Amino acid sequence: MLLRAPAVVSPATDASSPWKQQQHSGFKKGISADKCGVGLTATYMKSKSGIKRSVHTIRAVGGEGRTTSALTGVVFEPFAEVQNELVQVSRSFTQSLARQKFTDDCEGALNAQINVEYNVSYIYHALFAYFDRDNVALPGFAKYFKDASDEERGHAEKLMKYQNIRGGKVKLQSILMPAVMEFDNAEKGDALYAMELTLSLEKLTNQKLLNLHAVEAIKKVSEYVAQLRRIGKGHAVWHFDQALLNGV
Repeated sequence: MLLRAPAVVSPATDASSPWKQQQHSGFKKGISADKCGVGLTATYMKSKSGIKRSVHTIRAVGGEGRTTSALTGVVFEPFAEVQNELVQVSRSFTQSLARQKFTDDCEGALNAQINVEYNVSYIYHALFAYFDRDNVALPGFAKYFKDASDEERGHAEKLMKYQNIRGGKVKLQSILMPAVMEFDNAEKGDALYAMELTLSLEKLTNQKLLNLHAVEAIKKVSEYVAQLRRIGKGHAVWHFDQALLNGV
């Protein structure tokens, strides 16, 4: 499609001109179609002074045998490669419509990690219950493990949300009972033993899913283990417990 200004046609110099003139407010106006019969061109001529002035419109001109669209029109033609995707969407009744470039291996790995997070959360919840007993009475440790349990559960829920976003299916698996519900240790004491168990669990989680949060958690728990080893099993454990309780 080309844009051009039609040539000026004057009825005074071209006897064969098809223009028709109208008198309007001291101006003569001629209107005519071009050779292709597409669009209009208007010419205005001032007649009193004898000076001819013309104004031309610029419009789209189509070639012979072709149709023209408005200059502001938008013609949409679907890309050829979209057709394959459209066929897949039309056939998807049991599968997620959002799934794209998401393999079965990725889906399975996410479900496995969800199970890891829930199992770790379950053990932390057991530790919370142990330290919350009246004959153990370490509320700081109880609070720490309750928060840790909630955090691991939150990780599982975020992974479940991501699984759904990618078009996968969440498949929950069995949660194993903790081998023991008594965390007292004659040699190390319950506080140090529980923190060493926690450190092992964080490292296990890190092996399954490496991310910044897991690395930070390992560093934090490692410091707790080192501090508990230094203070021993005596009265200092109570002060450590208070520090956990008060978020120091």
